[in-house]
Amino acid sequence: MVVVLDNLAEKRVRHPEKAHRPDKPVFPKPAWIRVKAPTSHIYAETRDIVRSNRLVTVCEEAGCPNMGECWHQRHASFMIMGEICTRACAFCNVATGIPLPLDKNEPARVAEAVAQMKLKHVVITSVDRDDLADGGAQHFAAVIKAIRARAPATTIEVLTPDFRHKDGAVEIIVAARPDVFNHNLETVPSKYLQVRPGARYFHSLRLLQRVKELDPGMFTKSGIMLGLGEERNEVLQLMDDLRSADVDFMTIGQYLQPTRKHHSVMRFVPPEEFQSLAVIGKTKGFLHMASSPLTRSSHHAGDDFVQLKAARAAKLAQKAGQNALAAQTV
Repeated sequence: MVVVLDNLAEKRVRHPEKAHRPDKPVFPKPAWIRVKAPTSHIYAETRDIVRSNRLVTVCEEAGCPNMGECWHQRHASFMIMGEICTRACAFCNVATGIPLPLDKNEPARVAEAVAQMKLKHVVITSVDRDDLADGGAQHFAAVIKAIRARAPATTIEVLTPDFRHKDGAVEIIVAARPDVFNHNLETVPSKYLQVRPGARYFHSLRLLQRVKELDPGMFTKSGIMLGLGEERNEVLQLMDDLRSADVDFMTIGQYLQPTRKHHSVMRFVPPEEFQSLAVIGKTKGFLHMASSPLTRSSHHAGDDFVQLKAARAAKLAQKAGQNALAAQTV
């Protein structure tokens, strides 16, 4: 008898850099965090389209609590450039390690999935690829181009890494003309060393500012998580920082701990506090705010984009009316 050993069948350790760390406490979720398990046939159809095109979604890799709802609505956020990240953020469930080379056929497969799902709006995100000279910027641009060719009516939102030490990367993506450029700050500056050690707060802020310098008409977006030990005054200052970079849209959601090796949830923030921050954000000048315990960057992204465009149109109309009135009084 010959026994064939399948080494590939062994379960991959998703977070080898965290394996030696002591377990952190995991606290029970409050009632307002509960979500329903996915069961619909539409969910299964979405899953099959993703599988048949050999694609990766951030919905699965990050363990998003909204996956059942989004996939039931045939929404999925595609994660390009593989499923292995070169960073090891304390909040993130995406696997860490040495990534595989880029797949030159991935842009076409993403575009095909977008067409098959008949998406009106699609979110394209990625792992960090510090191993690539441009951080994967050209690959982002290739995906945008492929979607424009295969599904020209679909609006495109990119959620990018920070491209730290990758000069010219932001310029490449802006030149590809996505409809929304999203880059998340994730948390307040005081928590970066613990939560996002491979990144720098002001570099991320500068990235968002640079997008507006290159294309003032491009919508910019950023988001953070609450429950990592931040203070409210730090959140308010972060909101001011985003507005100083002319960011249009902000998302705020509850941090949820993926495993015992990840950063603990320091506090489950009640829905009322999220609602309060949404109101404050609008007074600070954001065109749109999405703030709730289950808010995620890609959750309801299509509906949010519609509201974002409407808010800008209303603002421009109001400004035009004010200018006309001022001209009449001169």
